[in-house]
Amino acid sequence: MTMALADDIIAAGQDASCHILRFSLQAPEAKGGRNGSGEKGPRKRKGPSPAGQGGTQSQTSEVTVESLHSVRTDFSPDALQKAVRFNADCSLLVTGGADGFLRLWEFPSMKKTLEFKAHDGEIEDIALGPDNKVVTAGRDFQCCVWQRDQLVTGLRWNENLPGVPDKAYRYQACRFGAVEDNAAALRLYTVQVPHKRERRPPPCYLTKWDGKSFLPLLTRPCGSEVVSCLSVSDSGTFLGLGTVTGSVAIHVAFSLQRLYYVKEAHGIVVTDVAFVPESRGGRELLAGNEAALLSVAVDSRCKLHLLPGRRSLPVWLLLLLCAGLIVATILLLQLAFPGFL
Repeated sequence: MTMALADDIIAAGQDASCHILRFSLQAPEAKGGRNGSGEKGPRKRKGPSPAGQGGTQSQTSEVTVESLHSVRTDFSPDALQKAVRFNADCSLLVTGGADGFLRLWEFPSMKKTLEFKAHDGEIEDIALGPDNKVVTAGRDFQCCVWQRDQLVTGLRWNENLPGVPDKAYRYQACRFGAVEDNAAALRLYTVQVPHKRERRPPPCYLTKWDGKSFLPLLTRPCGSEVVSCLSVSDSGTFLGLGTVTGSVAIHVAFSLQRLYYVKEAHGIVVTDVAFVPESRGGRELLAGNEAALLSVAVDSRCKLHLLPGRRSLPVWLLLLLCAGLIVATILLLQLAFPGFL
């Protein structure tokens, strides 16, 4: 199943269709006989009161889901929607799947506005830029940038790595991300995984691109476990990775260096990872940590991964230490060579 969120709307792919759902959170209500009202609240469960007397305890809030639309988004013999994304203002929905077609839908009417063959094989992932440029990663070894149905460019992650053949790796995931402290800049991140499995698996690679010129800026290996999913934090500071063996990692976006890693956190394929939003509520959940990453897997479990804050010394203390070191060096030279000064 693939999924995209836009406020209270869920676009969920199931087999060959995309289902548009609206969810809402309902707070527990008091029971009619207890507060004198005739409203029926959710079921109560009995529990001990602080005074040791009998009483009722409200259950947690309930999530209700309403189905709004359902459209078919893939028409291959083994039909399967593999990617779905909203654009920035949620006026457009883009889907891709096993038949290699990219389909654009007006939202919320779900009227299909564009359909074209983007890849010869399956579309693995989709990323939407702020100017509605669409990046698609396919199993045909291609990663393409589209402006509607016009091909803008094809990405070549290994053009500066002559030792890596073109057909040795395929694109698995793609995501746009902001640049910290530079609102005008934009980055695109892609993951390349080996096309064939070997006894000694070669490394997967992370590549950072300029999000406007689509030129590669940096490529680094990210481990030999095959990556299954990618996420970028709201500020563009961190990248989250999940693997087919259940491991989870967090990398810093600037250098692509790995900061956090849990081997086989799930023990089975990680289907998606997502950072806790960096909003006010999200910062309260961080509780002093630099980042929080949620991971879900085929084992039907959701796990929270916290990246502890990196300790750093204040600038004034560093300057004081440097000054002390210089003074100590001068004193030692004076003792070793009288008359040095």
